[in-house]
Amino acid sequence: MDGSVILIIVGVIAAFLALKFIKGVIKFAVLAAIVIAVIYFLSQGSL
Repeated sequence: MDGSVILIIVGVIAAFLALKFIKGVIKFAVLAAIVIAVIYFLSQGSL
């Protein structure tokens, strides 16, 4: 019983960390997409 409780706690912590990591990656991807879009529009404007 103790083993399964520890396993559940570890699973919850792992899921939480994975969620934080995924949110961070999404935030970074959105930021990168915005930067690329701005650079693209600026280069189109100068041409």
